[in-house]
Amino acid sequence: MFSITSSKMRSIDANCAYLGLDPLQLMENAGAAIAREIMSKISSGKVLFVAGRGNNGGDAFVAARHLALYESYDVRIILLGHSSRIRTRESKHNFSLLKNSGIGEIREISDSSELVSYPCWNDMDIIVDGVLGSGIKGIPREPESTAIDLINSSGSYIISIDSPSGYDLDGGDVTKSVIASLTVTFHRMKTGLEIPGCERYTGAVKVVPIGVCRDAEEYVGPGDLMVLGQRRNDAHKGNSGRILIIGGGAYYGAPALSSMAALRTGADIVTVAVPENVADTVSSFSPDLIVVPLMGNRLNPDNIPELKGLITSHDVTVIGPGLGRDQGTLATVEQLVPLCKKAVIDADALYGLTLPVKSGGKIILTPHSAEFSRLCGEEVPRGLDEKKDIVSRFAGDKSVTVALKGNIDVISDGLYTRLNRTGNAGMTVGGTGDVLTGITGALFAMNDAMEAASCAVFISGAAGDLAFEEKGFGLLATDIIDRITDVILKVF
Repeated sequence: MFSITSSKMRSIDANCAYLGLDPLQLMENAGAAIAREIMSKISSGKVLFVAGRGNNGGDAFVAARHLALYESYDVRIILLGHSSRIRTRESKHNFSLLKNSGIGEIREISDSSELVSYPCWNDMDIIVDGVLGSGIKGIPREPESTAIDLINSSGSYIISIDSPSGYDLDGGDVTKSVIASLTVTFHRMKTGLEIPGCERYTGAVKVVPIGVCRDAEEYVGPGDLMVLGQRRNDAHKGNSGRILIIGGGAYYGAPALSSMAALRTGADIVTVAVPENVADTVSSFSPDLIVVPLMGNRLNPDNIPELKGLITSHDVTVIGPGLGRDQGTLATVEQLVPLCKKAVIDADALYGLTLPVKSGGKIILTPHSAEFSRLCGEEVPRGLDEKKDIVSRFAGDKSVTVALKGNIDVISDGLYTRLNRTGNAGMTVGGTGDVLTGITGALFAMNDAMEAASCAVFISGAAGDLAFEEKGFGLLATDIIDRITDVILKVF
């Protein structure tokens, strides 16, 4: 079982909500697990829960409620701050239940001096640390900083919820942290809880299940979009992605669709390099496109010197939409791909591809089943497990990331494999693959290959689903482009 980052865990939580699993249920399961852990340590005694205003505090409220069912435990709670400032719906809900739970003492303390004067710090059998969650970075503020000091100096057995407060679950520098006797973390081991020396802060680490839906981790969802790289407030033109699209000649609509999709996904600059016979037509699609005419009616080796400079000045190169399969075109593709630091290869360019690419560039392939079958030399199986296996093996062997399009998309880099089920039968219309290619290129500029490919198929399919609600089987590829921002804005 591989470890995950804190941001990955948050994306899994969000995907659970997308699938219909209420976050309240996950909090209930997490808190119940903490209560069971306490009961396994002592059969009676005094237990103090120190809770922050986030979801870690909510887990503590649930655990306290479960523990208070038993008369052998003296349960007390300190909330750091006023209850009106609890930050999440789930935590507010569980705090409201405490008044009906027979808990001996509930204090709301905002002032650090009041915390210091609390008389019971050194009189507890167990202190449960629910102060800060994994999303908090840097030096803890007050009153949390003082609470951490008091917990550490209490002499009690300390159980930290998910991670010791102040400790970076992703393994970053620690400025101040609870020093736990036991850390109970949820669903999977976290990256920062298995680095050398972490036991100084974490004590023993126990991973407990909390009922996460399997599909929330295997299938791409809105939670995955939450961890994508974001445009900074101080960003300048080009910081959020310069995308070069090399296509056209045989067709002109495909490179235009890819280009418009890349812009709608958030790329700053999209340059379209197409043979001169289609350059004016591609330009007519939008004044937002930068169109570079290439000599000839098809991509050919004479275009390579000009394209070298363009590839160098762009973050991602997309090759394939509308190219055609002339022998000279495919020979040119074979020479261009090794020049790219990041490339998305689709459509006709897949027929001019030699793998693995020895240059070390990062490559995403977006084939449909027939194209993938030709690439790997095998028939693509119908069974999903078998399909996952063949895509994973090919991606690992060829050092690429593959997004195999289908009823259920399969995305793999050979190490990790994800699935996607957004999309509909209306998307068999021409041009939808070109839209996906443009979305992938835009995301690849600011994210790694697996994140870009996985989120691109989700966005493309979800935008197609929105378009299908309005247009039915009359939807066009341009309708999908128009709904890309609707999908992204729902998340952000």
